[in-house]
Amino acid sequence: MQNRGFPTEWLAELKRKNDLVSIASNYLQLQQKGRNFWACCPFHNEKTPSFTINNEEGFYHCFGCKESGDVIKFVEKMENVDFMDAVKILADRAGMEIPELKNSDERKKTQKLKERVLSALDYAYKHYQENLYGKDAKVAQDYIKFRKLTRRELEKFKIGYSKGWTEIVDYLKGKGFSENELLSAGICAKKNGRVYDVIANRLVFPIFNSFNECIGFSARALEKTDFAKYLNTADTIVFQKGRVVFGIQFLKALKQQHLLDKIILVEGQMDVVAMHKGGFVSTVACMGTALTQDHVTELKRYCDKIVLCFDGDGAGTKATLRAIEMFRNENVDLRIARLSGGKDPDEILKNLGPEKLKEEIDNALPYMEYLIEYYKSKYDLENAEQKNKFVKEILAEIRKLGSPTLFEPYLEKVRDLTKIPIDILRRDVNQQQERPKFKIQEPTLPQTVENGDEKAAKFILASLLHKKDYVDKRIDYQKLLEGFEKYLDIINQNLPLSAIFDDEDSSSDKMLMELVNFNFTEFESYAERYFRECVWKIAEQKLRQKQSQLNEEYKNCEDLTRRAEIAKMLGKIAIQLKNKSLEEFNVRR
Repeated sequence: MQNRGFPTEWLAELKRKNDLVSIASNYLQLQQKGRNFWACCPFHNEKTPSFTINNEEGFYHCFGCKESGDVIKFVEKMENVDFMDAVKILADRAGMEIPELKNSDERKKTQKLKERVLSALDYAYKHYQENLYGKDAKVAQDYIKFRKLTRRELEKFKIGYSKGWTEIVDYLKGKGFSENELLSAGICAKKNGRVYDVIANRLVFPIFNSFNECIGFSARALEKTDFAKYLNTADTIVFQKGRVVFGIQFLKALKQQHLLDKIILVEGQMDVVAMHKGGFVSTVACMGTALTQDHVTELKRYCDKIVLCFDGDGAGTKATLRAIEMFRNENVDLRIARLSGGKDPDEILKNLGPEKLKEEIDNALPYMEYLIEYYKSKYDLENAEQKNKFVKEILAEIRKLGSPTLFEPYLEKVRDLTKIPIDILRRDVNQQQERPKFKIQEPTLPQTVENGDEKAAKFILASLLHKKDYVDKRIDYQKLLEGFEKYLDIINQNLPLSAIFDDEDSSSDKMLMELVNFNFTEFESYAERYFRECVWKIAEQKLRQKQSQLNEEYKNCEDLTRRAEIAKMLGKIAIQLKNKSLEEFNVRR
């Protein structure tokens, strides 16, 4: 198995020093049952825990969504990082030095470039910060005064200024960075053979990941321009706009201090800065893109109460409706703040003060109540035709809740608004629910001889992989389980189960994951007997297959000596079948 360039022993030590339970407990409420630990899965919505950790073997599995992995993969998913960054996080935690990668020049090259890109970005944001306080940054300083930003916000968000088309290029080249590294970092672009700063003459907002590493920039124009008011640096090896949340580092710090009770999601970076200034320190924004599923997953990881605080204009309403669809099935407490007079959060803070904005956030509506209010404003309920349209649309939204027990409070609100009897509303919402389509269950056909009864083979392989005491060591499993050599080779390496996940392709191997996560619970009282039955089931099929082949050969054979040999073999097989003998499959010594 490939181990992504790291020595097998080093990865094993990394996992020993970062046992999965201690890492997972930083993110989940774990409960021990027997040898394993259980929690509600962080990767899908559930109310009954189906996420289990086998700490002895060092891997997790969710019986709901089927996610599996070791401590490295867990950190990858929880921190939204790649394998290399997850290893670095765990190595730093354990005080271990990361060894030189082997076996992959391309991997080394990628990792080195990533490190150089992060270093260039770090130098760049600090230099932009210094620029902001220079004499030649008056246009930026005037804008900051206009927005009434204090030194506190400037320092908190590391806001800076790019004061020319080539100034940052010369500065970073002076620090030893090549043109290729500057282009790879997204700081610069190249046109007509010249490298230039892509965010020149703009106010600069560095974008940080949850580890407080600068990964890119967003920048605002300070003078009239034919280009966009806001520009983001291009997607790079460390920065993908559709996944990045502006201000995520502050959420992480709040969560670690147990001070994160809700996340406030706004539309832009300046709104985030203004909200933090007003005391709303759990405010974040997407990076100038529509909300994506990656954004939703990232936010839910930190807190399950989300307040949408988008602008109160038409575009803000449209963005709110789309966000509701993204969050609808994510098992979060989603609320919508209705901002006064179509204003944005910054306007309310300036004109009405933080107290008014706090009131609007505290009174944010559960998303279904917001939808009722939205559709109510869209139609004239005194008009019969428009009232029917309102009922049709809002019942479609209520229906998406999925369960009739959740419909009731909202049906009551619709009744109060429309004066339509609730029995009629119940009938309509239930009639329109998509009826489940039942298929006639076809009889299950027995496994063919050719696949060696896959169910039995899986039980044998899983028992071998999990080193069960009842495994019969006298059997030659390579001979018994022909066609499963790949999995037998893995088993014969005698590695800890968590080492299987060192191979980057392991998680995509459905059969392998079934073996790693095999549920032995239903076999507990008769596992040894069932193992013997599975072994004999496959052995019997192989013997009968051989018997059939020999019978066919016997019928067509004219050589008397060969016929005698075949008859002898057939007699031996008959005895083995009668006595359920595994002699044919014993290990040859």
